[in-house]
Amino acid sequence: MDSMLDIRKLRDDPDGVAARLRRRDQYVDLAPVLEADERRRSLLQQVEDLRRRKNEGSQEVARLQKGGRQQEAEMAVQALRQVSQELKSVEGELATTEGKLEQLLLALPNIPRDEVPDGAKDEKVLMRTWGEPRPSEFKPRHHLELAQRLGLLDMERGASLAGSRFPLYTGWGARLEMALVTWMFDLQVREHDYIPVLPPFVANKTSMQVSGQIPKFEDELYYIERDKLYLNPTAESLLVNMHRDEIVDAERLPLRYVAYTPCFRREAGSYGEEQRGLIRVHQFNKVELFHYEIPERAPEALSDLIYHAERVLQELGLHYRVTLLTAQDLAHQSTKTVDIEVWLPAQGRYYEVSSCSDCGTFQARRGRIRYREPAGGKPRFVSTLNGSGLATSRLFAAILEQGQREDGTVHLPEALSERLGVEVLE
Repeated sequence: MDSMLDIRKLRDDPDGVAARLRRRDQYVDLAPVLEADERRRSLLQQVEDLRRRKNEGSQEVARLQKGGRQQEAEMAVQALRQVSQELKSVEGELATTEGKLEQLLLALPNIPRDEVPDGAKDEKVLMRTWGEPRPSEFKPRHHLELAQRLGLLDMERGASLAGSRFPLYTGWGARLEMALVTWMFDLQVREHDYIPVLPPFVANKTSMQVSGQIPKFEDELYYIERDKLYLNPTAESLLVNMHRDEIVDAERLPLRYVAYTPCFRREAGSYGEEQRGLIRVHQFNKVELFHYEIPERAPEALSDLIYHAERVLQELGLHYRVTLLTAQDLAHQSTKTVDIEVWLPAQGRYYEVSSCSDCGTFQARRGRIRYREPAGGKPRFVSTLNGSGLATSRLFAAILEQGQREDGTVHLPEALSERLGVEVLE
């Protein structure tokens, strides 16, 4: 049975763990988990005792039969049958209890790090900003208006092909989108030595469970019933499973992967202004950064990860800010998350384009991903970290809105204009 949080910590300090978990969810209740764990351990002891009695009984039957004591052997066989029946019953109850305990553990979120601030969702803490909003002598246009005027997006045909909030990029829009993906992908490989990966765009249930998408976010996933596969919501779900059930040599760590995938999310609900354009869509492209690391080095690795994601916006010359999420705003698998938010002048607000998270050993425990020191010893769970590097949809919107000119044309960042061969979209 896999543990998501270390079950020993829950046993040894249930009040302390509960208090830390209630920083993110005041309704967390560990009592059912502890009760199921206690019952499981009791049943395990019963199973061990019954298996011992069964083994001893089998030896006794053989000894009596060998000595010609048939009547006593028959009585011993009857007693052995009763033990076997009781063992079967207890093993069945043990399997049921283990399944219940696993589901209870799967539902528990990761424990926030001590430096993560308390507070409700959206009470994030500003860490720093980069650049300044570009002064404008005209009212900035919304990116959707700019994209439609320049023939970059056709949301109506996208809706006709697949449904609302499935964007259709056309003309220079399609070229700009592909240029963004390949440029960001190459940047991380070239400058930061990431290992490039192009994973499948679908994942099985085990992969989703290891990543933390299941059971917490199952309703937000697109599921292919016939094949029992899920459409990828983020490449994190795939990259975290690359070393599932493996023991990695410590000398190989850190392992840093960069992947490109389209991402699919149901994004249920109504969001008003966010429904327009590329702010909140069901399908978008994303370059994902993922680290496997020795736990003691995870804080430094998170800083590296954030910097690698920021480099994209800096190279594009886009104004953004960096914020630290509160405990209540953390994703299920995260122990600490820092958001990078780009400025959209038409709405006068920032939108997240990358969430960089340290997940501690939470995912590694689910996937039994461990490492071993060169000197040997017992394998330890790795730490896993992930971050977008970046998601293209809101980045695309920011490029249009921050680069727009009064006549409705858009000046492209140099990194993209060199790739596309044009400086202005008009």
